[in-house]
Amino acid sequence: MGTLYLVATPIGNLEDVSARALRTLRQVDLIAAEDTRVTRKLLTHYDIHAPVLSYYEHNKLTRLDAILGRLHQGDVALVSDAGTPALNDPGYELVRAALEAGYRVSPVPGAASPIAALIASGLPTDSFVYLGFLPRKQSERRAALDEVSDLPYTLIFLETPHRLADSLRDLSAVFGDRQVALARELTKLHEEIWRGSLHEALEYFKAPRGEFVIIVAGRAATRARWTRAELLAALRKRARAGETPAQYAARLSAESGWPRREIYKLATREN
Repeated sequence: MGTLYLVATPIGNLEDVSARALRTLRQVDLIAAEDTRVTRKLLTHYDIHAPVLSYYEHNKLTRLDAILGRLHQGDVALVSDAGTPALNDPGYELVRAALEAGYRVSPVPGAASPIAALIASGLPTDSFVYLGFLPRKQSERRAALDEVSDLPYTLIFLETPHRLADSLRDLSAVFGDRQVALARELTKLHEEIWRGSLHEALEYFKAPRGEFVIIVAGRAATRARWTRAELLAALRKRARAGETPAQYAARLSAESGWPRREIYKLATREN
């Protein structure tokens, strides 16, 4: 009975790999790789000659039987293009199938871009929530952000360059102007970790390149929650100024200590 090793690989710099990871890749009978071309560059660099089989998003289910068959004969390593496998990369289904078939599953930890960005962000690291890629459609994206808008924990998202501006606008609309860090090209030659507010980020990233990790501050605790009367007075003032509930709910939430959803409900009731 073989072992399925989940091997973390470099996220940029080829030196971002552990001695144990290299030893494991040399010793396994098969490497299941998200992109065999990317993995072969790493293997060539370290003079590793294990056989490689493609295992990616569109064949991850049809490959299960073949990989389980190889596990019956010996050890298999699963790697992604960069970082830790099964984090926003194929792997979960294979891990479940291997466990259900009675095989041992063992992590070989190493680089992970969400954690690398978090620890360098300057935002709290004692408690955080990793949420992966935001939905593509704005309505779904805002609904997903609304679900976590009241959490006090640091939030971690991934985003592509062509959707970054839209996501930053939605983050600002739902969360208000929180502190944020955006990281790209981590551990590479042109590594960038930008820190500031969401509004400043919208001004700064006009033509973004590369995949981003977005670290957003959690909802700050207020010193004293407003009374209902104080909140209603503020709602009426904003309404007289011509603002809509969607425009001011996030800002009032940060000021008043009331959840954004409750503010929105009260505002729509008042109107």
